[in-house]
Amino acid sequence: MARVELIMPKMGESVSEATIIAWTKEIGENVELDETIVEIATDKVDSEVPSTHEGKLVEKLFEADDLVQVGEAFAVLETEGGDSSSETDNADDKVEDASALAPTSEEKAEDIPTPAPKAEEKVTPIVNSGDRFYSPLVRNMAAKENIGIDELNSIPGTGKDGRVSKADMINYLNNRTATTQAEAPKAETTTQAKEPVKEVKSEAPKAEAPKAAPTPIANTGDVEIVEMDRMRKLISAHMTMSKATSAHITSFVEADMTNIVNWRNSVKESFKAREGQNITFTPIIIEAMAKAVKDFPMINVSVDGTNIHIHKNVNIGMAAALPDGNLIVPVIKHCQDKNLVGITKSVNDLATRARAGKLDPDDIQGGTITMTNVGTFGNLMGTPIINQPQVAIMACGVIKKKPVVMETEYGDVIAVRHMMFLSLSYDHRVVDGALGGQFVRKVADYLEGFDTSTVV
Repeated sequence: MARVELIMPKMGESVSEATIIAWTKEIGENVELDETIVEIATDKVDSEVPSTHEGKLVEKLFEADDLVQVGEAFAVLETEGGDSSSETDNADDKVEDASALAPTSEEKAEDIPTPAPKAEEKVTPIVNSGDRFYSPLVRNMAAKENIGIDELNSIPGTGKDGRVSKADMINYLNNRTATTQAEAPKAETTTQAKEPVKEVKSEAPKAEAPKAAPTPIANTGDVEIVEMDRMRKLISAHMTMSKATSAHITSFVEADMTNIVNWRNSVKESFKAREGQNITFTPIIIEAMAKAVKDFPMINVSVDGTNIHIHKNVNIGMAAALPDGNLIVPVIKHCQDKNLVGITKSVNDLATRARAGKLDPDDIQGGTITMTNVGTFGNLMGTPIINQPQVAIMACGVIKKKPVVMETEYGDVIAVRHMMFLSLSYDHRVVDGALGGQFVRKVADYLEGFDTSTVV
């Protein structure tokens, strides 16, 4: 008999961890090769993890609602046949390979001046007055921030049975930092008490920082309290992280969509009869974005610290609303190589599978820029939040008839046109106003200059 560790696989760019939703196998049960052993969720999509070996499940290293890092062992199988030592060596090799993809908990702990005992790296419950359980990720975050057990016990948890999640830690650390910054001027004022009065006065305004702390909501009895579902918690953490990471700014333009509206009306019935699916405005807008990216490639980048990654492929994310009200962003890959028909089929396929919950992890990975259609809900415009690690996201408003002044060879005339607002939110760390404004204007130019002789 040999023991083999199952490793959490890499699930795409920017995904470094996953939350265990449920185990499909119990300890003592046999597991076939490629048989699903655990269901997981990332901040992008739900998925199933198949077993890479055949054997009997003898140990679960994590429980439901725990966070597991990519490259980390999450279960142990007992396999038949083969030399036990060789199997162990193979498992060690896999752990080492996974470590090259993502640092393990032990590697991360080495950066801490006073390393915790090695036993602390294992998933062991911390017994206290509340009998709470802390995942390895939470424990590592606490160690790096020098948070002791008493302070950790005081952090409110939103997870199952009051467990502290990654989002809880982030919110706590943000508030902790704000409080620390607010207290610093107070200490300085005390030490400077003997200095001239004018210097004490100059430090006083800094004491306004505590306003950033959240205000508790009083339960007056007429309020129904509903806990966020798992997907909403992930979205909340991702959006909060994006706003804290990127310096958001938004530019707006208005595009005349009349020619496109008329063209679509003339081809939509024949297209549906031939292809069995609808042609909407979304693929037309995505095609225009792909063309504009070729003109302004520095909008198709991502930021890694002080490094800028310029992407060769134009992979456009398409924000899609799910039946439960949550949001997911499947990605149309290699838009620069696809014609309008190809983009249309990709859009329809991804939208259909998104609503049915059939997206694969690869379907929501690798995006380089995102488009969201707020016009679907009748909205004129919006200021979307950047989908990290991208640097830009464009929102399309509703296409609405309105009187517009047009210049003709006979002079100015007022005509009824189909108009649509475009808004581009971009990361001002790397995208200046000139670039952001020029890009969204270029998208509008391509839409207004659409070739109405296009055959689909």
